[in-house]
Amino acid sequence: MVAALNHFTEIDHCSREQLEDLINFAMEISSDPAPFENRRKGKMLVNLFYEPSTRTRVSFEVAAKRLGMHVINVTATGSSVEKGETLTDTFYTIQAMGPDCIVVRHPEEGNARKLAALAEPGIHVINAGDGIAAHPTQALLDAVTLRQHVGSFQKLRLVMAGDIRHSRVAHSVIALLKKLDVGEIRLAGPAQFMPGEAATAGTRIFDNLDSAIRGANAVMMLRIQKERITGLDIPGAEEYHREWGLTTRRLGLTEPGCHVLHPGPMNRGVEISSAVADSPQSLIRNQVRNGLYARMALLLTLMREEN
Repeated sequence: MVAALNHFTEIDHCSREQLEDLINFAMEISSDPAPFENRRKGKMLVNLFYEPSTRTRVSFEVAAKRLGMHVINVTATGSSVEKGETLTDTFYTIQAMGPDCIVVRHPEEGNARKLAALAEPGIHVINAGDGIAAHPTQALLDAVTLRQHVGSFQKLRLVMAGDIRHSRVAHSVIALLKKLDVGEIRLAGPAQFMPGEAATAGTRIFDNLDSAIRGANAVMMLRIQKERITGLDIPGAEEYHREWGLTTRRLGLTEPGCHVLHPGPMNRGVEISSAVADSPQSLIRNQVRNGLYARMALLLTLMREEN
């Protein structure tokens, strides 16, 4: 039996078996969510978000409520953070109120892992994005989406294009797919947006999007993370779209039926055209839907009945 999860802060802290179990569980829930509703009735989840969010925060809230949980949303704005309270003290305050799960999003790398180390027994910490380091639940829902539409990960030829260096999604997706022995990961983007050698190990690197996507059966586009970039030259929207945007013409270079993904939020007309984003090959709305099922699976796994 695969060891139970206590926290979910980084992909590298999970075994391959645990990740496969989560993916399979999420797919089971996606086929018929009804039997899993109210399975954690009376439990409490706190969303502790120091950054804006639509998909992730709402997805956790909906997932928890489908499971019958109480949900409390805490943001930096309107809380004691504005009075100078530290993240640690805020965490201790929330923890003292006895939640079962605390979902953390923070602009600084490593804070979710730090808070997990401070958590009392029975309190589970989930990383909803920290700096440019990790976004493991997004990687989980992306894996579920790819499994549904591509099948075996060994058959996957995925292109990840755009601002990979500053994308916590990219770092987590790459780490997860490597653990699952993905067929091929191709990375493409402007030089200033490419990560270092450690992050690109085991991948193929391209400096031209047309070359990268030839024969691919899945393409994940990433936005420019302007809020995390300092000291780099950022190209204009039209120039970037011309060189690095996924257009209908470029999509035609891929394998027929190639799937298109984007973790959102999208910048239409920059990294992706509206024609592609809204095309039959786009799985972007499927990703959002699978976010609900992946997070239900994670919450059910962290709070096993025997806990």
